[in-house]
Amino acid sequence: MDRMSALDSGFFFAESENTPMHVGSVAVFEGPAPTYGDVVRLLLSKLPLVPRYRQRVREVPLQLGRPVWVDDAHFQILYHVRHTAVPGPGSDEQLRNLAGRVLGQRLDMAKPLWELWLVEGLADGRWAIISKVHHCMVDGVAGTELMQLMFDLEPDATHEAPKEWTPRRPPSSASLVAEAVSDALTHPARAVSSMPNVSTAVRGAKGLAEQARTVAQTVPSLAKQAITPTARSLNGPIGPHRRWAWTEGRFEEFKAVRTAFGGTVNDVVLTAITGGFRDLLQGRGELSSEKLVVRSMVPVSVRRPDQKGSLNNQVSAVFVDLPVGLADPVARLAGVRGQMDEYKKTMSAVDANSIIDMGNYVAPPLLALGVRAALSAGQFVCQAVTTNVPGPRFPLYVLGKKMVSAYAYVPIAGGTRCSIGIFSYQNTMTFGLNADFDGYPDIETLSSGIRRGLDELLTLAKQHTEKNAATPGKAAPKKKPAGAAQQ
Repeated sequence: MDRMSALDSGFFFAESENTPMHVGSVAVFEGPAPTYGDVVRLLLSKLPLVPRYRQRVREVPLQLGRPVWVDDAHFQILYHVRHTAVPGPGSDEQLRNLAGRVLGQRLDMAKPLWELWLVEGLADGRWAIISKVHHCMVDGVAGTELMQLMFDLEPDATHEAPKEWTPRRPPSSASLVAEAVSDALTHPARAVSSMPNVSTAVRGAKGLAEQARTVAQTVPSLAKQAITPTARSLNGPIGPHRRWAWTEGRFEEFKAVRTAFGGTVNDVVLTAITGGFRDLLQGRGELSSEKLVVRSMVPVSVRRPDQKGSLNNQVSAVFVDLPVGLADPVARLAGVRGQMDEYKKTMSAVDANSIIDMGNYVAPPLLALGVRAALSAGQFVCQAVTTNVPGPRFPLYVLGKKMVSAYAYVPIAGGTRCSIGIFSYQNTMTFGLNADFDGYPDIETLSSGIRRGLDELLTLAKQHTEKNAATPGKAAPKKKPAGAAQQ
């Protein structure tokens, strides 16, 4: 029995009829497609590496403690692995429509919280895997590590035969209550006892003081955000149906812009997305002011090196104002870069893991109410969610077939009608756009606008580079020091 963290519990409690809280992906492979039986046997051989996939959520009676993970005595892999096809030769649009329907449906919360769909019939003999896993199991970074576990690094990899599995006996309701009460009483004591001496406590007090000063320094920027005009039409009620689209770019394109104008690859990514939202609002006749912004929540991984491989959530978030009102793409990049630079200073000064851990001291009923209140207030905070998950730069294989592309699916909730999942694989960065069906009938405008926003930056970067090359002695953009993060 494994108790959920406060953050994982928050994602579990956020689930509702119109807000399924699973993350997902669509991975496309070279053909020919494997058989359904081969896929099932492959997953059975991999499941010992990810025991969570044979566990379900068990809530504690009266919500006296956070939910726990228990083995599912009735686990049946044939329920979780599905088989379907599109009419051949299936196009990207047909695959997107199918994936939108599959990913828009809720998982069965009484069973292990994942599904995998084998899709046949794509053009050129290709096939695809649509995967879904609840956010309370993994964040984006852990999900990427899980994908690397379940996929192969070589086309001729061999796999062990599936092994027999015996579920552990489920705990009784009485034992769940007893352990929850014991945990509530002893957890604060463990936190205090973790400070071995007075000097540690002093350092902790100094750290808290530094965090307080850092938070105080962010107040002016928060106040500025409160009075900045945002694109309110992007917020509203969320229904049960979804639209899904995707676009992509190559790493060298983002790097060319970064080289010309400075910043990071992630700054360029957010600026391209800004261009997409500008096109969307312009098409709706709502680009009212050059001060107009689309506020996006940007999840930030706070996973430490020693936590690599853990399949729980280790994320915080920042709010970035995408300057859609600015006509100049380079000015948009400068605006995004300035905000991200400030957030990096703040995040380095504040121990985000400590902030997340504070949720462990909150009673589960209050935690559930807090999460739902935060989601209902989300439409007053931001208009989009944008998350960038770095994937492997090397090829992955399933049953000897190379994955040629992958697209991320990020859930929407709380009146924020659109999310954009960015996933990098080998030399390509893909954008998976998930949006409310009624709120985004023009999602293709946003998708094509992101690509156009990148093309605009590339054209200006080329002109900038050519101009500098023709001007002797022209200083190049200041480079980051050796070893500094570039993404």
